[in-house]
Amino acid sequence: MKITVKTIIVSAFLLLASTGHIKAQGMPVYDNTSFISLVKQLVESAKQTSEMIKTVEFLKQAKETIEKVNNAVKQYEAVREINQNNEALVNMVRRDLRDILNSPYIHPNEIDAVSNAFNTIIDGSLRNLEFMNQILSNDFLKLNDAERLAILEAQRDDSQKMVADITLKNKRYKLIISFREMQDKVNTRETNY
Repeated sequence: MKITVKTIIVSAFLLLASTGHIKAQGMPVYDNTSFISLVKQLVESAKQTSEMIKTVEFLKQAKETIEKVNNAVKQYEAVREINQNNEALVNMVRRDLRDILNSPYIHPNEIDAVSNAFNTIIDGSLRNLEFMNQILSNDFLKLNDAERLAILEAQRDDSQKMVADITLKNKRYKLIISFREMQDKVNTRETNY
């Protein structure tokens, strides 16, 4: 009976205690294996993040290098085209000016005007080449690649305009010579009627 009385008392106490708020207090339990595993994961994650940051920095440097090379290639192409245009100018003037001036249909008083027209374009071309050399040297102007490229592209456009101008002047003078030659043939023809 002692056991049943004790069982009833304990059961009643538990029943009364369970109807209210029961709070348990105790020591937290740490699982060392899980904690060590978590620390290892965090260290590994930090290493991966560090490697990703290094990779991003490397990619940024590679992109900057590619942009510099790209700008250098564009500058080279612009310089090459400017040189080709100036070479074409000199060749056209050398070849065509001689033909124009040696023509019997250019009057002696026109020789200076024709020579000056061609010489003005050649002088402009030489000034552009000199300016281009100054732009390409880092000592003269403190320019970044984009500014230098913009100036070189403008110089290339100017050289193309000079080639077009020389071509137009050449055509104009050849048309004048052709017209005067035709006029001379008409004026000196024999009439058989």
